[in-house]
Amino acid sequence: MKSTWLYLSLAIVVRAVIAGPVIAGAAPPPDAAAAFGARESVEDLSLSPDGAKVAYRVPLAGQGSAVLTLALEKDAKPRVVMTADGKPDRIGDCKWVSNDRLVCTIYGVVADTQYDVLPFTREIAVNTDGSNLRLLSTRQNEYSHGIQLGGGTVIDWLPEESGAVLMTRVYIPDDHLSSRIGSTVRGLGVDRIDTQTLQTKQVEPPRPDAEAYISDGRGTVRIVASRSLTGAKAGNPSSVVDYAYRKPGSREWLPLSQFDTMDLSGFEPVAVDHDLNAAYGYQKKDGRLALYRVSLDGSLHTELVFSRPDVDVGGLLRIGRRNRVVGVSYTTDVPHVVFFDPGLEKLGASLAHALKDKPLLNFVDSNLDESKLLLCAGSDDDPGVYYIFDSAARHLQTFYVVRSELEGRTLAHVKPVTYPAADGTAIPGYLTLPPGVDDARGLPAIVMPHGGPTARDVWRFDYLAQYFASRGFVVLQPNFRGSWGYGDEWLEKNGFQSWRVAIGDVADAGHWLVTQGIADPAKLGIVGWSYGGYAALQSAVVDPSLFKAVVAIAPVTDFALLKEQHRHWSDFAFMSRYIGDGEQARAGSPAHNAAKIKVPVLLFHGTLDRNVLFMQSREMDERLAKAGAPHELVRFEGLDHYLEDSGARSEMLRKSDEFLHEAMNF
Repeated sequence: MKSTWLYLSLAIVVRAVIAGPVIAGAAPPPDAAAAFGARESVEDLSLSPDGAKVAYRVPLAGQGSAVLTLALEKDAKPRVVMTADGKPDRIGDCKWVSNDRLVCTIYGVVADTQYDVLPFTREIAVNTDGSNLRLLSTRQNEYSHGIQLGGGTVIDWLPEESGAVLMTRVYIPDDHLSSRIGSTVRGLGVDRIDTQTLQTKQVEPPRPDAEAYISDGRGTVRIVASRSLTGAKAGNPSSVVDYAYRKPGSREWLPLSQFDTMDLSGFEPVAVDHDLNAAYGYQKKDGRLALYRVSLDGSLHTELVFSRPDVDVGGLLRIGRRNRVVGVSYTTDVPHVVFFDPGLEKLGASLAHALKDKPLLNFVDSNLDESKLLLCAGSDDDPGVYYIFDSAARHLQTFYVVRSELEGRTLAHVKPVTYPAADGTAIPGYLTLPPGVDDARGLPAIVMPHGGPTARDVWRFDYLAQYFASRGFVVLQPNFRGSWGYGDEWLEKNGFQSWRVAIGDVADAGHWLVTQGIADPAKLGIVGWSYGGYAALQSAVVDPSLFKAVVAIAPVTDFALLKEQHRHWSDFAFMSRYIGDGEQARAGSPAHNAAKIKVPVLLFHGTLDRNVLFMQSREMDERLAKAGAPHELVRFEGLDHYLEDSGARSEMLRKSDEFLHEAMNF
């Protein structure tokens, strides 16, 4: 199979002229659906090494985007670096590799006759004036033995070598260039690349079993992850990853750990601290993920860095050009951070006091010497604001708002709650009341289960929940059993194999809203996306009289079909085990039980969805039609799982609101 995108994937208009970025002060869209459905006004902000400029991405029509830079000086104007129209190439994050050059991810999905939908990524470098655009990913041609979907990943920004990076690259056999290094080996290697000239030095030869590499932030690869040949569990090698490390100055790989991606057992390294000569990573403690540090000096001395008795560790906090580890995050009813760096801990406390109405504070980026910081702060009713902090001047400068379309609108507060499941288990969740409502009684309400299933909702701004709250709905987002973050017991087997428990908790969220008098039982709906869409449909199967309307966005509807979409991929064995089979899988598939659904159903799905293929909604549509159930399928041509199109999202919100109002007769 040959097509241009496989070789370059660079349908980018360089130095295109656009009207300018959407920033604070722009006129708000005329209606709530357009305002809440609009993509974020600015995304993926990055601070230049000298701290003089910021690069960021703004939305264009459809799935298009533009990359701009702005000098941090008085009266400076944004400059366009490049644009992409999203057909199919889209621009992801862009980071500075020197003071006048960026490395950006290009990604997208395309239709394919054999595999239905294929995702791809590519890494490119470009000067800030749009010149000297270079493809950093290894190239393909008609002689290549296969399709290179992944374009590699930058693992070290080499701050002392302006314009160079250390990145993984996928090599595939190539008959035409048989003399090229690595051309006869399929696998993942590491190269040092001069992004201006593309002069390349191989650092790690491609390995067919390699899945990832970790650098120490000083240009040295210290850890490699590879697919286990033996596996931690007999007969199930597909879910196990072997990690090996090198001692300083050595090229010999030594065993570090094994990690099972199915049950999360073992030690998973995620970062190397050069100064401490140690790896940070996650490992379970009393059934919950904790942060550990393992010495890489040959002793493998292990120490516990941070844990919680009630929740899993969330993730590392990292900062600067070397991705320095400075802290850890976790979430109880609200997010928390713990700093290891005393200076940042003190600064974080000062900034939290100065921005006390925006308690969700995130250190986004810094310049090379960390004297300037790029921050983002927000809250449950504030999508966020970006700031530049100059530590020398002790000055905090407002930069851009995250969602300019929502400026001036009154947004809703989000309250952490718990409710009892049928077996008495206390289920945590988040309750959003319409703006200005302090004590809800007998209101229209929506239960909104999250996707995943191994995910969770957190206390923060959520455009879906906020939109429906603005339209007069109470919204309850449950972290049902099967959600991530609460340890092994809460995960159960997972939200597919333990669907009865997960769906029971989702339905009990609706029952609680009614018994508390918050919701009018005649005006109770359910809305979900991905696994949340599955949960919405399956709740209507198991408790047909509870919810009066169902909105399912990109839903899983058939477990067998979900497994089948992975058949020709390397994760097929993993997904087959994860989803399960037999009667539990058939009983848990809404498409096979459509006749039990007695309420109106509204489906949305993008035709280029790789996460959950469009055929899942098409099958549900056909089964509901056969059962005579009132329903509609809205098809978004050319969009993927996330509907990254302001117009499509606005249409989805508007139609959902109209559908729920009509179904509930209010």
